[in-house]
Amino acid sequence: MPTARLAPDAAAFYAAQSAFSDPNELAPLYADLPRDPAQLARMARDLMIHRLEGELFGHVIPQDRLHDDAETRYLDDILRIIVERNSAPLMQRRAVRDRFVGVCRDFALLHCSFLRHAGVPSRIRSGFADYFGSDGFHFDHVVTEYWDSERGWLLADPELADPMVLDTWKVDFDPMDVPRDRFLVAGKAWQAIRAGEADPKSFGLHPPHEGPMSGAWFVAGNIRLDLAALNKVETLLWDIWGTEPDSDEKMTDTIRDLYDQAALVACDHVPFDAARTLFTQNDGLRTPRTVLSMAPFNGPREVTLR
Repeated sequence: MPTARLAPDAAAFYAAQSAFSDPNELAPLYADLPRDPAQLARMARDLMIHRLEGELFGHVIPQDRLHDDAETRYLDDILRIIVERNSAPLMQRRAVRDRFVGVCRDFALLHCSFLRHAGVPSRIRSGFADYFGSDGFHFDHVVTEYWDSERGWLLADPELADPMVLDTWKVDFDPMDVPRDRFLVAGKAWQAIRAGEADPKSFGLHPPHEGPMSGAWFVAGNIRLDLAALNKVETLLWDIWGTEPDSDEKMTDTIRDLYDQAALVACDHVPFDAARTLFTQNDGLRTPRTVLSMAPFNGPREVTLR
């Protein structure tokens, strides 16, 4: 099998921690971690529970954890919560009651942090998965993308690393190599909508939620998040900035043109230099120092990033 190649500048960029994924003073917790991406995915899975998984795991999640854990932006703060609840080595599977209560972004960020520590180029990707339900709906989701020296960039879903979760959703593929027609990165979803090949209302937020949280505007927001993550700015999923409408009715030709451009780089085969340039030079896409956090439990507030 031929060896895949990654440009040295891209490899160095994605193998280094970001401000969001860096364990900082908690780095000694990583001392004995394995290097295998699948093992690291299972570790991330065993340290966390999704805040919608209480019933699946037979656990009543305390309200304060539902409200506060998933508002945690930075990996060192996530690790601090994990070890405060149970100080065992990270390789030890936590009881559900001791786990960090997060969302898909948190599983992917922890997995990405582990991979970067191991020297594996990796990044998180925002997009839409079709494997959490039926009827052709694509659920708002975040996964890890990591570099394999033989096959190139692969999508991995650490949420599926627990066999019970895998069986619950009847997933029939390797979670460490998610097919790109089962998880559409945001730019690919946008292009399908723009080409008339997909219904924009089939892309959005899974329940429970309030209001119409689907449509082309929602996909545009995911492109903004994905482009930021490709530049190692891995914000919370409800952090808002730049040019983004809050309904399809507010989409204009100017906004559509902007996201047509962004979709060309927030795609399956990311042009590294173009992704860096578009993000850093466009005020409608670049993440500012202060963002508006539309926190689903704790309410809207302005947050100044590190």
